[in-house]
Amino acid sequence: MPELPEVEVTRRSFADQISGAHINSVFLGKPLRWPLGVEPQSLIGRRVLQVRRRGKYLLVDLDRGMLMLHLGMSGSLRFAGELPPLGTHDHFELRTDKGLLRLHDPRRFGAVLAVTGDDDPLAVKLLAKLGPEPLEDDFELPAFMRGLKASRLPVKQLLLSGKIVVGVGNIYASEVLFLSGIRPMTASNKIGPLRARRLFLAIREVLARAVESGGTTLRDFSAADGMAGHFQLEANVYGREGLPCKVCGTAIKQLRQGQRSSFFCAQCQKP
Repeated sequence: MPELPEVEVTRRSFADQISGAHINSVFLGKPLRWPLGVEPQSLIGRRVLQVRRRGKYLLVDLDRGMLMLHLGMSGSLRFAGELPPLGTHDHFELRTDKGLLRLHDPRRFGAVLAVTGDDDPLAVKLLAKLGPEPLEDDFELPAFMRGLKASRLPVKQLLLSGKIVVGVGNIYASEVLFLSGIRPMTASNKIGPLRARRLFLAIREVLARAVESGGTTLRDFSAADGMAGHFQLEANVYGREGLPCKVCGTAIKQLRQGQRSSFFCAQCQKP
């Protein structure tokens, strides 16, 4: 599933190229998670102003309205001057005077939504409750520590919830907990100030490094320019069950939390 680094890498890979483009035609294929919300033809003639990101949503600002894109479980975007003919799993495409933007989504859990802007009721519903962005200035240590202290959830579950910080998905939650020396099942309110600060800094470090590495490609993720990610090559624990810890040599363990896999080192990470 594309996580925050993959979505940010995707944004960076086409945002500049599509800026200023006029929409010439729109293709809408099989239904996605939510309906587009307008007639596709109503988007024709609109101009792309910029592409932003909030959590795992890509926000394409138009001169009239906004498109919200979510990649779901298996979605990816491509942007190029020309692309191969539409395939079975290509479900949305904007043809612009600067190139084609196409959503490929085999499982169809992604979405493309047309809204009037940030204050549209649907946009507010989807975005307003998201926590602070981990790579922005509004992600602050005091508020993060208060969020930990207010929750009895296992810390891995709290990170995935997006309540105290947005975009720390399953892969990166395992990695930041390893870097901060905390086991994924540790109760959030039991984490003291020193370890909370280490966790805060680890979130910033791991996600920034993942973005610079092009994200993580485990199966078929690629950015809008077709480039695969490489962060998986430097993962310390994720997907390494039974392999020796890169720090101490202890075999990495795996457990299930909320139907998601967590990976950790029992020696380096303490309860």
